[in-house]
Amino acid sequence: MGYAHFNRITIAYSSCKAAVRVIIAAVIRCYLRFMLAKFIDAVAFVPQGEAVANLRIGRGAVDGIRVHVAIIENRLASGAIGKAECDKLASLFRVIAAERSPLVLFIDSAGARVSEGLPALGAFRRMFAAAVAASLSGAKLATVLGTNCFGGASMLAALCGVRYFQPETRLAMSGPSILASSAGASAIDESFRAIADVTIGTEGRIKLDASHQRFSGALTLPTMPAPLELQAKMQARLPTSPNRSRVAERVERKDLALLYPKGYQLEETGGIVRGRAESGQDSVPTYLLGSIDKRAMTAARISQMTSDLIAMRASARPAQIDLLFDCETHSASLDDEKVMLSGYLANFSQVLCLLRAAGWRVRTVVMGKLGGGVYVALASMSDELNVIHGCEIQLLPNKAITAILGDNAASSFSFADYAAAGVAERELKIGVV
Repeated sequence: MGYAHFNRITIAYSSCKAAVRVIIAAVIRCYLRFMLAKFIDAVAFVPQGEAVANLRIGRGAVDGIRVHVAIIENRLASGAIGKAECDKLASLFRVIAAERSPLVLFIDSAGARVSEGLPALGAFRRMFAAAVAASLSGAKLATVLGTNCFGGASMLAALCGVRYFQPETRLAMSGPSILASSAGASAIDESFRAIADVTIGTEGRIKLDASHQRFSGALTLPTMPAPLELQAKMQARLPTSPNRSRVAERVERKDLALLYPKGYQLEETGGIVRGRAESGQDSVPTYLLGSIDKRAMTAARISQMTSDLIAMRASARPAQIDLLFDCETHSASLDDEKVMLSGYLANFSQVLCLLRAAGWRVRTVVMGKLGGGVYVALASMSDELNVIHGCEIQLLPNKAITAILGDNAASSFSFADYAAAGVAERELKIGVV
């Protein structure tokens, strides 16, 4: 075979591949329009006001009951939720909480809009705080999912009493490209994609939880689960760890000594730190809880800390709790996605909300790095988020941002940037002269 003939075959093959991609994209767009049209018909959606980027808000009805409706659709940047969408959603969730009126969501979103940087993160923090409050207000929340529901969008879906899946839905804290990167695989590897789809796709999710249902075109308004009961169910879902030493080890660090000059006691077990610090106020200690070993947040670890918060609320009188964290992001492993990591992060926020309602003051202290869904879960329910001088808050690790945006969009921020975006409240300049 001559070179010219071989070259013609190569060009023809490439042209066919490009044509197939165009056809597939067109089919997906038609399918997305069909799914959304089915939802709009199911809730008799009537828009109110102008659309904001990927968000439309309006009213509708389910079983003759008037409901609020919010549609997050994949029109721009894979349906990513930016500052404008967050601000409007936050206002809606505050109305839902005040009225205790039902809300039905349609979510087809890759999560927070990474390309907007810190302003999107700060806005998502405020919006998720309003969503958590709405989920605990007595209002009924349901969601119908489109093709994708990743990142912060999956945490939003996890706050709902029922999640309706369609045939091609995928729900996870991390999208396929990040899951693949974490596993050392290629996002286009067919065998890995098949495994991931089984884990985070419709069939796997419906087997996981009774609150996951197929969307047939009909909806019901759910009874919202109590966070404490939900925690017990999710704790039981986790695989049993092999027997190994769980001896508590004392933690002594210079930054902790500077942070708590009146003294502190802190122990680490299984990657979780627990303890107390002297506050000097009426002999009431500041309780300490967190994860400072730089490891990604797993479902097992956040679940254990949620149980610690529940026990604390039941056994101690209201005081201050400092959540100490050096954890740049949530886990991106298929094992954590099997049990739906976003549900554990969302429930952690709900339990923190109950703690605050009982009179506790919640403060997060960033002692290294903090980002991803872990940041959202903590920051949304913190009365104050403090960053030790030289430490860092980020949307996602640089590797994950590269997987999403296709280039290294690494940036460094000053505390003034954090404060301006509403990402943090105070910088702790301990040990800085």
